[in-house]
Amino acid sequence: MTAIVRAILVSVLVALAVPALAQSPRIREGDTFKPEEIIQSGHKFFGTVSRGVALTVQEAFKRWGEPNGYILGQEGAGAFFGGLRFGEGVLYTRNAGDLRVYWQGPSVGFDFGGEGARTMMLVYNLPATEGIFGRFLGLDGSAYFVGGFGMTAAVRDNMIVVPIRTGVGARLGVNIGYLKFTPTATWNPF
Repeated sequence: MTAIVRAILVSVLVALAVPALAQSPRIREGDTFKPEEIIQSGHKFFGTVSRGVALTVQEAFKRWGEPNGYILGQEGAGAFFGGLRFGEGVLYTRNAGDLRVYWQGPSVGFDFGGEGARTMMLVYNLPATEGIFGRFLGLDGSAYFVGGFGMTAAVRDNMIVVPIRTGVGARLGVNIGYLKFTPTATWNPF
């Protein structure tokens, strides 16, 4: 009996979710960004650390190819075994427009310190602008004092989000957590 109830609930949730995605701006295949475009945007956004950004972007393109969206924003994070991260920025797409997004998320692991960071996130396999909203699971590692630079990856379904961060602060450790993207700011990381 519980299997039937679960099947009905899943059917209802899918039926409610599909029209919402159908109404959001669709992203067509082939509307990706070239490495030069992302690097140019990174130069403008990050400024003096742009050589490191260029190398990191090139590594992301080698691993995952061309993204069909990217986010530019800033975030703050802190951890003492468990951690929290909060950020805001703008999702840029080739043909579906720009969208303000917020992200937050908890993490747990061997992780200590705090940071403030400028963040560029490359977004792969984004079906529609509203498709960014949800939780992306990832593994993160940091080791820097005063300033630092890093790239991680977080996944959900077929989508991949690759945060590239340049931060100020002191952070050491490795953790597992998720980023939850929302259309409005919230203090609730869960």
